[in-house]
Amino acid sequence: MGQRPEALFITCADSRIDPCLLTQTNPGELFICRVIGNIVPLYPDALGGVSATIEYAVGVLRVPDVIVCGHTDCGVIKGALAPDHLVAHAAVWNWLRYANVQRRDPHPSDELLLTLTEENVVTQLKNLRTHPAVANRLLQGDLSLHGWIYHIGAGAVTVYNEATRKFEPTATENEPEVVQT
Repeated sequence: MGQRPEALFITCADSRIDPCLLTQTNPGELFICRVIGNIVPLYPDALGGVSATIEYAVGVLRVPDVIVCGHTDCGVIKGALAPDHLVAHAAVWNWLRYANVQRRDPHPSDELLLTLTEENVVTQLKNLRTHPAVANRLLQGDLSLHGWIYHIGAGAVTVYNEATRKFEPTATENEPEVVQT
C-alpha cells in the first residue's frame, strides 16, 4: 500500500511545531518538509533536500496542496535581523539570505517580527513557484499553494489571502484547515 498524502507541509524545524497536531491529521496524511525558517530556496539555486522533497511530493506523489507554515518567535527571522551573531555557523549564516530580510535590528519589536515572519512566508511561496514541478502543476490547475502563520502563544493559525495580501484568522481558530487562496 503506497502513501497518498493530502498536502506537502513545509514548516520550520523548530521543536515547538508539530505539523500533525497543528493540522489535526493522522500519520500519512501530510508529506512533511522541516527546515529552519521554513525556507524554500529559489530553483535551482540550492538543489538539495528541500528541492528534492518538493519535487517528490508535487511531481511523484501529486499532492493537491502545498502549505508553507511559518511561526511566531522564529529564530531564523531573529537571526536574519542580527546575522553577525551567527557568523561562526557558516551554513546557518548562509541560509539566512533565503529569508530575504533586508533590515538589521538586534532588538526588534514583536510587531516587526510578525511582519517579517509573514513576509518570509510570502517570499517562500514565491520561491516555490520557481520549482519546475510546482510551476507545471500550477499551469495544469491542479495544485494550490497556501501560506500559514502558527501563533505559538495563542495556538492559532492565520492564513494568507492572496487577494487582500494579508494574513487572516482561519474559519475556526482552534481547528486550522486548508483554505483556498
